[in-house]
This record gives sequence, C-alpha cells and structure tokens, in this order.
Amino acid sequence: MPRARLRRTLQYMNEIQQLENEIQEKVGRLNELRKNATPTLVNNYEFKTLDGKASLLDLFAGKTKLFAIHNMGQGCRYCTIWADGINAFLPHLESEFAVVLLSKDAPETQRAFANSRGWRFRMASHAGGDYIKEQSVTPGETNYPGMVCYERKGDQILKLNSAVFGPGDLYCSIWHILSLAGIGEDNWTPQYSYWKRLQKMDDGGLKILE
Repeated sequence: MPRARLRRTLQYMNEIQQLENEIQEKVGRLNELRKNATPTLVNNYEFKTLDGKASLLDLFAGKTKLFAIHNMGQGCRYCTIWADGINAFLPHLESEFAVVLLSKDAPETQRAFANSRGWRFRMASHAGGDYIKEQSVTPGETNYPGMVCYERKGDQILKLNSAVFGPGDLYCSIWHILSLAGIGEDNWTPQYSYWKRLQKMDDGGLKILE
C-alpha cells in the first residue's frame, strides 16, 4: 500500500476510534444524569388485557420497577424490529424487572401479532387513552415509540426515566451493525418478512398467502 494511502487509512481509523471514545464518554454521562434524575409521581392508569382490566400498579406484577415499552402497534415495521430485539433478552430483564409492551391495539390483536413474531411479552392496551396522552415519550404525540421506567413505592408510582425509539438510536443494535457496511436509516427499511416467492415452486405454488 502506498505511504500516502496508508497515512490516510490510519488517520481515518484514528478519527473513528476517537469519535467512538467520545460517544462512549457521552453515553456514560447520559447514564449518570438518568441515575440522578428526579422521579415524578404519576397516576394509576387503567389498561385492557386479555384477562380484563388492569391498572398500572397491576402491571408491576410484584416487582418494584417496571419497563413499559411504547409500541405503535402492528402497523409499524420499525416498532416491530425494536420489539424483536428486546424480546431476545427479555428473560434477562424479567429476572429483576417487570416488563410490559403497550400499544393502542386491542388485546386480541396484540396477542395475535405477538404470536406471529414469537414475542413473549406481557401486553396491555392503552387504546389511545389518558395513559399515552400524558405519558408519551414525546410530548404532544399520542402514538410514538419508546420506553418508560417506573418505580413502585407502596401504592405510589414514580416515573424514573424515558427514552424515544427511532432509527439509529441506542436501543436497536441493527443500525450500528448496518453502519459497518455503510448503510444507514435512509437506505434501509425493516420488513415483517424477507421471504420472496421463488420463480418456480416445487409444490406448484398454489394458494400462497403473502
């Protein structure tokens, strides 16, 4: 490799390493700020589940902290890929925290879609009501993806922290993996399924539901 090209390559690699270090430092600072955030008192909202009505306190399921995943519903491919990722390490979270996936969809719709994805989440529907209007991760938006962490102290519920989900964020690793190939959120969109019909089907290809 010519020396000039080698110098450019080394400079490029050093710049990447420096930027990665800066990002890591800022993430550490972000985590520290969240650790010291002032909790806010919230209402004991009501939800619909397959088992009937459930309050926010009920969703803690005996735990002191609850992660509430705000999902836009089965009509959002981006929300789906975030949930796909979180579902993979759900057992790790549930060893210490309660976790519930919330969306506007009816409980029956939620469960049918969850089953199609292999999700193991407990689920509840806010149906677009007071909860999502007042607890949205993006004020003014009533159907926006993200996550909220709540803490229970007796019959009081405290909101500790929240985060917005979006392409390129810290909560879905696929974006960072794709970036290694020079691919960003502007030129890749997640799909529900990547199966493509073959030009010739061995079984004749009749009655295929896509």
